[in-house]
Amino acid sequence: MTFGVIIAILLGKRIGLKERLLIQQSTNTSSAQGVVRLSLNIFLISVVIEAISALILTFRWMGEYGFMRALYYGVFHSISAFNNAGFALWSDSLMQYVGDPVVNLLIAFLFITGGIGFTVILDVSRKRSWKDLSLHTKLVLSVTAVLIVVGTIMIFALEYNNPATLGDLSTTDKLWASFFQGVVPRTAGFNTLDITSMMAPSLFFIIFLMFIGASSGSTGGGIKTNTFAVLVLSVFSTIRGQSDTQIYQRRIELQFVMRSLSVIIISLGVVLVSAFLLTITERNSMENLDFLTILFEATSAFGTVGLSMGLTYELSPLGKIIIIFTMFIGRLGPLTLAFALAQASYKQSYRYAEEKILIG
Repeated sequence: MTFGVIIAILLGKRIGLKERLLIQQSTNTSSAQGVVRLSLNIFLISVVIEAISALILTFRWMGEYGFMRALYYGVFHSISAFNNAGFALWSDSLMQYVGDPVVNLLIAFLFITGGIGFTVILDVSRKRSWKDLSLHTKLVLSVTAVLIVVGTIMIFALEYNNPATLGDLSTTDKLWASFFQGVVPRTAGFNTLDITSMMAPSLFFIIFLMFIGASSGSTGGGIKTNTFAVLVLSVFSTIRGQSDTQIYQRRIELQFVMRSLSVIIISLGVVLVSAFLLTITERNSMENLDFLTILFEATSAFGTVGLSMGLTYELSPLGKIIIIFTMFIGRLGPLTLAFALAQASYKQSYRYAEEKILIG
């Protein structure tokens, strides 16, 4: 949508109301006002961040590959990281740079920045004060920070003595690897550790992170951090006996709570159905194929992450089709797809009598 706006402006086309509403939906903004300017800002932010990062990576790799090849590698990985694509130009992804501060920090900065969303970036750049930030921005930044810290600690603790991953690394390299691998599952797709050699608890935790994904209006997938946060807050409010879901002295409307619940239920259904179908189509694909490998593959596809435990290379033709559809649904958004496939909404002119049921 952003690319379409840029082309339209260059050709002197007028951006009508219909197009503005489409841009509003694609960027997850609350209003159609100012969406053209937002699209231009998105384009500018992307170009500036990717260009500066590509230049830094070029200088980092210039000693190894020469200027031209290093420039190509820098541009490729900068764009790949910022857009949470996860494609690397080495067969082992970024494993050879497991303890490299420049590569770890810069690549992580790129996919974290791309993953928090353009509306958050613009909100922070304009207001620069925590109390003035929107509730959406505060939620995204808070949940992102928590997931980064928790992800790093969990990978470090679970893989510390695993000789195939962190076990033989120095303490400094262990910290770098834990940080990178703890943040990557949120739809980035790179890896500095061998995924197939990780412990089962670590893999299950990575599945959890991949399911959450990035934030709304970002380059990442998953159910989104803000969706996860709203549901968790709603659960805590219910446990405390509160009628409203509240955070940072603000109340979240019931419709957003119900929408978050819908997104999570539909997403969980998509992942489980995809995993179920893969257990049927991939019975003969790999030796000792277990359900964790299949669930990892299905969740990675839904979150458009790109990590794999090795099943990707062995997928049957039907398995590839299942993964393709799962990725498409994950990128489009389960709720968007549900709305698109549902019948036209109508306003109900009556309400049925209310009756209580037992819950829990």
